Amino acid sequence: MKAMIFGSSLMLLPVLACAGPGQSATATAQETGEVRWTVEADAGKGGAPKLRLEHAKSSSDLSLDDQLAAKRPEFDEARAALGSTGQVRFSVRHEAGTLDCSGNLAHAFEGKGTCGFAPDAGFERELATRGLAPKKRDDLFAMLIVDATIALADGLTAEGVRPRDSDGLIAAGALEVTPGYVRGFRGTPLALSRIDDAVAFRALGVTGDYVRDLNAAGYAKLSVEDVTAMKALGVTGDYVRALAAAGYEKLSVQDVIGMKAMGVTGAYAKAMNGAEAGR
Repeated sequence: MKAMIFGSSLMLLPVLACAGPGQSATATAQETGEVRWTVEADAGKGGAPKLRLEHAKSSSDLSLDDQLAAKRPEFDEARAALGSTGQVRFSVRHEAGTLDCSGNLAHAFEGKGTCGFAPDAGFERELATRGLAPKKRDDLFAMLIVDATIALADGLTAEGVRPRDSDGLIAAGALEVTPGYVRGFRGTPLALSRIDDAVAFRALGVTGDYVRDLNAAGYAKLSVEDVTAMKALGVTGDYVRALAAAGYEKLSVQDVIGMKAMGVTGAYAKAMNGAEAGR
């Protein structure tokens, strides 16, 4: 189950073209391939403008809202430029490289154009020293899109979930698996040690508080697989406590998961237990 969830999370990432054998990920903007952009006035979150960046057969959508402004200041120039009309130019400068864009706007936040991406050779060298050299020529473009940085790679490594390759770093950036998120599991019996597990947990919405609640409900020792399956089916500490109050105490993880999968509620379990007692 965990592998399936992790695979699904990777579907959230841009699907980027692969380099041929032996090719370096460092390339000119022309070698990297053209990036097309479109912007729509009210298509983003909460009616904010939405910028779409398309490369090869992939696309990535960015809502140009205050949340993006707070987290990704490198898009401030794009946000300002796209609020005008007529011919427009803007750049997005990131550790991974620079995206230089131009195009036309019929109205504010309504238009399209193209970009060239120039990877940063120094950034690629820093990745290589950490064993994270991009496998594909366009991984650096993906890192710009998801804000995968050296600080993120080093922070995750310091927390014990070192990305094994560039794909792991991109997945962490895409799902916002931060060092702070991993630290949230401190104080629980469950220690994250693999980036794949952290990504799968983040995709499901597993938090340290969720694990602590399960611990408090009677499950002091849980594996990553246990927590993944319990969260996927919506098993909570309250659900476990409701079953215990109905007379079903000290159930195994598998039993609780099975009961939840069958739609058994605390009330139903209590009624069934009462019927058994009355026979």
